[in-house]
Amino acid sequence: MNNSVIIKGNKYGIVVVLNPDLTFDELKQQIKQKFQESSKFFENAKMAISFEGRKLTTDEQREILDIIHENTDMHIICVIENDPEVEKRFQKPLEQKLMELSNNTGQFYKGILRSGTSLEFETSVVIIGDVNHGARVVSKGNIIVLGSLKGTAYAGACGNTNSFVVALNMEPTQIRIADVIARSPDKPVKDEVKEAKIAFLEDGNIYIEPLTKNILQDIRL
Repeated sequence: MNNSVIIKGNKYGIVVVLNPDLTFDELKQQIKQKFQESSKFFENAKMAISFEGRKLTTDEQREILDIIHENTDMHIICVIENDPEVEKRFQKPLEQKLMELSNNTGQFYKGILRSGTSLEFETSVVIIGDVNHGARVVSKGNIIVLGSLKGTAYAGACGNTNSFVVALNMEPTQIRIADVIARSPDKPVKDEVKEAKIAFLEDGNIYIEPLTKNILQDIRL
């Protein structure tokens, strides 16, 4: 196993450990190979990156970032210097930026999620179709179902308490936002009007309410 390039994860993204003894051209070949092998793991990921093992010039960092861009679908949002003081200074704004990216970027999925289906998303997701009983949707951001939600929805999977779930017909088996779980009643309310609803977290409880203009204005992204 070639350990000239090692990729490690941390709470912000990835650390790339580089062999200090290789020439830079040899190192670039090893980086290309390593990220090609790991491309599926980093698919559509948004991460910060830092380098260890050898001192890099700004131009060398740019060349490495170009290699990563060409061989993966990963989006590098920033490069962090491997310095505890710098890390401490950037910690809060970086975490806020990662949270914003998770909420404000999203994906679309078209189709019916049938029983036994489980989908997980790194970003917010809009599902054009129904989520049937026994199906499960997990998102680090928000979940919007343009159809009936009768399965399980887990929004804010990274701990984001501002995440929400919206459905045109809200009849979930279970809704989870961050670490709080709500289950549907065993006996559904008869003759209930079918309307778009939103589930959100407030004061440690999940509330499900009609999706009104006032509610939309109060949504925090």
